Amino acid sequence: MAPPKLYIGRKIRELRQAQASTLAQFAERLGISTSYLNQIENNQRPVSAAVLLALAEKLKIDLAEFSSTDSDRMLSALSEALSDPLFDGYEPNLQELKLVTQNAPGFARALISCHQAYRRSGEQLASLSQEGGRVSQAEPTPYEEVRDFFHFVDNYIHELDLAAEELASAIGMEDRDAGTALAAHLEDRHGVRMARSAEVDLIRRFDSAAKILFLNTYLPAATRSFQMAFQIGELETAPQVSAIVKRADFRSQEAADICRIGLYNYFAGALILPYRPFAAAAQAVRHDLELLAARFGASIEQVAHRLSTLQRPGSKGVPIFFARLDRAGNITKRHSAAKLQFARFGGACPLWNVHQAFETPGRFIRQLAETPDGVRYLSVATELRKAGGGYNAPQRRYAIALGCEVTYADSFVYSDGLNMANKVAFDPIGISCRICQRPNCAQRAVPPLKARLTVDQNNRATLPYSIT
Repeated sequence: MAPPKLYIGRKIRELRQAQASTLAQFAERLGISTSYLNQIENNQRPVSAAVLLALAEKLKIDLAEFSSTDSDRMLSALSEALSDPLFDGYEPNLQELKLVTQNAPGFARALISCHQAYRRSGEQLASLSQEGGRVSQAEPTPYEEVRDFFHFVDNYIHELDLAAEELASAIGMEDRDAGTALAAHLEDRHGVRMARSAEVDLIRRFDSAAKILFLNTYLPAATRSFQMAFQIGELETAPQVSAIVKRADFRSQEAADICRIGLYNYFAGALILPYRPFAAAAQAVRHDLELLAARFGASIEQVAHRLSTLQRPGSKGVPIFFARLDRAGNITKRHSAAKLQFARFGGACPLWNVHQAFETPGRFIRQLAETPDGVRYLSVATELRKAGGGYNAPQRRYAIALGCEVTYADSFVYSDGLNMANKVAFDPIGISCRICQRPNCAQRAVPPLKARLTVDQNNRATLPYSIT
């Protein structure tokens, strides 16, 4: 199969403008004509291999920065929005969607936001009581707004990642127990003492006046380390975090506060799992979650989540998707650096192996899967339990899944023994039923939007209707 043509006009234009070059000057540096460069910037022609080599050799550009991940993410969200019956009568083809997401990403994002507001308004109108009609939900909730912020920055915050890596090196995180190193830094640098609390519902409490950090005495070691790293982030990166939140221009103070917590969490993960040492270790052990968790004193979930954030320009890791689900199928964490994108509305595909993780606790379940667009993936899922409150306390159970496209599967220890050359070995999965066009899925919960249904009173198959 021929490789897909690369249309990266917007990125080329941004690169030229960043260097304050005219079309003629930039074209001369690349050794091409001005008219060809103009066509590239307007996505009228794809970028040739010769142009890519010129960018790498003459401008020292990392070609990995021209991946289509951002466009794929936007394309998935826009495609889902336009599949709504609201746009009945208009069915854009793939080329139209690509033109919009590549040439006018701001417009695409505005349309996606508009559609989200429409859906929230419709959902509220359907459930309004006479007393409950005062608050409009046309705008995204603070949580949704923050989720989208992290989604569209590729879940990678460069300044915090660098600061965390520098600090990890300075305090010797690689050569010491994580908890010991972090506790010593808190006391030496900030005069903060550690104390234990037996309050069952408490995870962390910081007494800023007394400079005491209280942690639940029943927490696992990895969680205790993470909470100490969070506190360090709050003490040392507040100016950077405030600047990031200000640039995000959230609609409400609630969203800003939620994002602030998310950014400190990001710093904590990057401090415990510093970028370059962690990326090198992941490559060395072929992304074995258990080995990475043991090496860095982290939890399986922390490791899986961190793997999905290895998106530093010039040293990107394997493009990985990551999600966490509860037992009801709600996706409580999501990120994808791969082409696989998660539905913004509704649940995840029931054929995805992450749901099976609850049936086999303590095991890693592997799956070869293919989405309707023909892209094939390796998916690994396992169940996690968060306890710590004793026998009578409720146990929180989650399942996590991570994986990659099969072209990267050899980088994962979990691919060993799988026959990826056999097409039959790949399970057909979708993003969600409402936008999946597979006509004969026995696990379909609802018909796809905009599909024509035929109901035959005299014949009944697995589904009570057929999809045209």
